[in-house]
Amino acid sequence: MRRILIALGVAALLMVATAPAFQWTNEQKSKPRDRSHRDLIGQVLLPDDTPADRAVVKLKNLRTLEVRSFITQADGKYSFQNLSTNVDFELRAESKGMASATRSLSVFDTRLDPVINLKMEPAKKSAPAPQK
Repeated sequence: MRRILIALGVAALLMVATAPAFQWTNEQKSKPRDRSHRDLIGQVLLPDDTPADRAVVKLKNLRTLEVRSFITQADGKYSFQNLSTNVDFELRAESKGMASATRSLSVFDTRLDPVINLKMEPAKKSAPAPQK
């Protein structure tokens, strides 16, 4: 009986000692990130600082004048991926008669994951022409 207990104790020690060698890991080998592309993220807020649901965020490439758009969900968040670091961009949000100020993402901004939050305000109406 004593031999069985000793054998079980030795087996348990071996299992504990060798378990880390057989564990699966979720770690991926990290490659250097491509520094020629970046991902822009942010959140669109209403004047009362609540997230803007279904706001249209427009991103304009100032080299090609191409416009990409993103419609926010209930959390007001948006993202544009794989943007060139060699191009300037303009960004603006619009929804239900409101708009944000135009913001820019410059080639001089070296962040690979820039965050630009947009706050919408009621759209300014032009004054009517005076009558003669």
